[in-house]
Amino acid sequence: MSEFPEGWFRGTAGAGGGPGGASAGEPTTQLPAGAPGSGSAGRPGGSAWPDQPPPRSSSRGPRGYAPRSAPGGPGRPGSISTGGGRRWLRPRRIFGILAVVVALILVAAIGEYFNLNGKLTRENVLADYAGRPVQGDGTNWLIAGSDSRQGLSDKELRKLSAGQGIGGHRSDTVMILHVPSSGKPILISVPRDSWVNIPGNGFNKINAAYAFGGPALLAKTVQNATGLRIDHYMEIGFGGFVKTVNAVGGVRLCLKHALFDRASGLHLHKGCHNLSGGQALAFVRDRHDFAEQDLQRVQDQRLLLKALLSKLTSTGVLLNPFSIIPAASGAAGTLTVDKGTSLYQLAEAAFSLSHPETTTIPIANSNFVVNGQDAVEWDQAQARELFRDLNAGKPVPKSLITGSHVGT
Repeated sequence: MSEFPEGWFRGTAGAGGGPGGASAGEPTTQLPAGAPGSGSAGRPGGSAWPDQPPPRSSSRGPRGYAPRSAPGGPGRPGSISTGGGRRWLRPRRIFGILAVVVALILVAAIGEYFNLNGKLTRENVLADYAGRPVQGDGTNWLIAGSDSRQGLSDKELRKLSAGQGIGGHRSDTVMILHVPSSGKPILISVPRDSWVNIPGNGFNKINAAYAFGGPALLAKTVQNATGLRIDHYMEIGFGGFVKTVNAVGGVRLCLKHALFDRASGLHLHKGCHNLSGGQALAFVRDRHDFAEQDLQRVQDQRLLLKALLSKLTSTGVLLNPFSIIPAASGAAGTLTVDKGTSLYQLAEAAFSLSHPETTTIPIANSNFVVNGQDAVEWDQAQARELFRDLNAGKPVPKSLITGSHVGT
């Protein structure tokens, strides 16, 4: 026998089938409707028991409290939605992450700068001496390409047709980069057979200065011959040149005619090429394909150097650490500079070399025979005009800017 009326928890009329919801035969007293304690005042067919609390259908509890969604409720099934996932999208957090990334990049860049700066070989090239030219307009760089085989194995030397057992005692590439205080930089080639006065050694070909006294004597010879004060010196050997070209993915060059030179190992067909480091080295060493020989080779050297520096300083390479770091590291490890030159100044020179005007020192006689040697004689009047204008910061006459053209 049940202790409570059947259906008491439903609070519905007629629960249990008896009058007022009482079961048949149960001596339960029915309270009058609306009586005190009835629990259902004014409700038709009121129950004998008080109503149960209504189900909590409202989404808000006491004092506006919103309960969390139950597992399987609104939001992701089986999870409690707190809105925490959206914190990653808040501007403050995004800017914080970007600031950390930028800081890490700057630290890495600064570290790499000092690493590369430390790889440079520095020599006391630009010592003061009596009669050294006074400072003129702009900045002057002496650029030398030596035949140093440093960093190249015997196998690489054979592949490059660069010979073996040869010491780096010659400089067949001599250039002057003039960066004016205003205007466009000018890159000037000095033919290696230029007949000049080498201090302490009399008249000889200019490349003999490097053999007699290294970079310091070469710089002194160039200063005396041109009247330009050399502010910085930069020299690169075969190995560094090859590695730098390879690191930037080669250099594009278009030829009007095929070039085949057994001495340098050059084999290029007519048309456009993406030269590897080895091919680029063979190209700048080739002189046997041309009637003007060394005078055409200096133009090819300027064209290749300009193409290389233009690519090296391009946005695609500068923003690609897999290109710029190997290229810079390969060059820095084989570069010789004066003691006053920093990596930052080298970078400035690189940008100047990417788009300069180009010319060769004015020539009076390219077949100048003296003391039984074939040499190159400068046109002294035009050469003095060229260097005087550069020193004074004046525009150089267009007739003295010959440009650079691929040999035919």
